Amino acid sequence: MLRRRHQSSWGQRGGPAGVLRGGIPPATKVRRRDTSEAIIGATTGTFTRPQLLVLGRHDRDGRLRAVGRTVPLRTEAARLVAEHLTAADPGHPWEGVTFAATWGSRDVLDVSLVRPDLVAEISADRSIDGVWRHPLRFKRLRLDVGVGDVPRFGEGSAAAAG
Repeated sequence: MLRRRHQSSWGQRGGPAGVLRGGIPPATKVRRRDTSEAIIGATTGTFTRPQLLVLGRHDRDGRLRAVGRTVPLRTEAARLVAEHLTAADPGHPWEGVTFAATWGSRDVLDVSLVRPDLVAEISADRSIDGVWRHPLRFKRLRLDVGVGDVPRFGEGSAAAAG
């Protein structure tokens, strides 16, 4: 009885947000996040105040391939990362490469290449096709893990060996 009274107040166009006509909730969307590691290859912002990190993993041939970018770093995380960033030497694997600002966008990120010797632990959505489709959440620097311990490109959300 209470349900009918509620439904009759919804009008002809359906129910409240998240409920379909007839009181049936839509299919539940579940997002699962895993932690994993990736190599920091570039950053937006400045070396003293990085904003986003562009992350990569080595493929089977040893080339550093971009796999995703983080959401904006929190102040304390940016400070910690800035203490360890070093500008890239000539011959960085991403020289001349542009990165889309968002998935499918023609806008490009203004990045500064960094020496790819730092490993970041990130929290990532399970949607991965070699690269993560959604922005990553920076968790911490893994100073105890070398770049050789980071899972290879295409190995999904596997954890580092170190």
